[in-house]
Amino acid sequence: QVKCVEVVEAYIERIREVNPLTNAVVKDRFEEALEEARHVDELLSEGPSDESLEEKFPFLGVPITVKEAFALHGMPNTSGLVSRRNVIATSDAVVVSRLKQAGAIPLGVTNCSELCMWYESSNRVYGRTNNPYDLQRIVGGSSGGEGCVLAAACSVIGVGSDIGGSIRMPAFFNGVFGHKPTTGVVPNDGQFPNARGVRTSFLCTGPMCRYAEDLEPMLRVMAGPGVRKLKLDEKVSLEKIKFHCMDHDGGSIFVSPVDKEILQVQKKVVEHLEGELGIQVRRVAIHKMKYSFQIWSAMMSSKDSDGQEAQLFTDLLGDHGKPVWPLWELMKWLVGMSSHTFPAIALGLTEKLVKLNPGGNAKLVSMGKSLQDEMETLLGPDGVLLYPSHPTVAPKHHSPLCMPFNFAYTAIFNVLGLPVTQCPLGLSSEGLPLGIQLVAATYNDHLTLTVARYLEKAFGGWVFPGKA
Repeated sequence: QVKCVEVVEAYIERIREVNPLTNAVVKDRFEEALEEARHVDELLSEGPSDESLEEKFPFLGVPITVKEAFALHGMPNTSGLVSRRNVIATSDAVVVSRLKQAGAIPLGVTNCSELCMWYESSNRVYGRTNNPYDLQRIVGGSSGGEGCVLAAACSVIGVGSDIGGSIRMPAFFNGVFGHKPTTGVVPNDGQFPNARGVRTSFLCTGPMCRYAEDLEPMLRVMAGPGVRKLKLDEKVSLEKIKFHCMDHDGGSIFVSPVDKEILQVQKKVVEHLEGELGIQVRRVAIHKMKYSFQIWSAMMSSKDSDGQEAQLFTDLLGDHGKPVWPLWELMKWLVGMSSHTFPAIALGLTEKLVKLNPGGNAKLVSMGKSLQDEMETLLGPDGVLLYPSHPTVAPKHHSPLCMPFNFAYTAIFNVLGLPVTQCPLGLSSEGLPLGIQLVAATYNDHLTLTVARYLEKAFGGWVFPGKA
């Protein structure tokens, strides 16, 4: 009914209208995108059967955006690091290449936090990205530009990555859907920084989108042959899912208490599931979740099975040059001379502290392994856990510095390797997105994706930011 060029033009127009306020798209490829759209229109006018095209190119002509940490040919690939300011990708990351082969048209790349290791998307290369529901608030990180672009209706689907919640926090703060797949299903190749050592088991690349129905087709394309490990063709009966619910982590001293409105909306989800499906949602209290931040931190810095040390963040900050000396960078930052952001410097400092307690770390790693077993047993082949996506709605800019460990609500599932879908649940009284995490046992992504589609119908899913 509409030409691909018209669709791409409409999204370009929308980015031009919104981006001066949000600063989410940090480099565009509008000319190339329009050229690619013209090719799509030519292909369609040649008139082969729609079915064969749909099978070959499931995303034919669909505008997408890509987190700047992923290589997209001809686009910058800095991950917000000043020393990489002139790095231009000469190839595509594997997932980007797969989406392009499926017919998707990239419009540009979106902002992230410095080296993708903080939950405010701000850096010294591109500046700060603002939340479309309230410009004074954060978009989350590290795939924050991506969450923002989707929420502001500037793109249809997007590529994110997640080692501590970097898909799910931005999806939550911006009221869209994001899926962290079971570990090891979607390739991480072609992003900077990529994981090494033990962290290869924690980093996940996954889909982000406004509509729940787009998650599964995106996951199929992004996973490629790896999709065989998942049960995406299995029919799911919602009534047969064993639902579990946990309101909070049990009261960690490092993490904020969960906001009242987040608890209320989670309660509404439980009531809806029980009322509509005639099932019983079981309340659980998993004691070890209280130590989520400590477990994530210890497992992130542990050695892998070959005894290889985890890569130091200070080495990454140096990007193949000399490792950065965080104390010196802090001195420079205080007088406005550092090319790094404060959260990156702070992470470099805390990394040094973690190394001082090897015995305590070993205990936490073993606690993480036993929590993994406990979760797998609890969820089994047909279980889904409802759990808050974050203790608060999107905070004001800079305020994460006061509560730096709140990302523990998402991070724990990275080290446990479980699939998680973040699902939006309307807006708070302040007009900010609410949401919930849906967690399943490994390779049961199909369960969380099915529940996300169901909750979207029940609670309305994405809400246009201009509505309020």
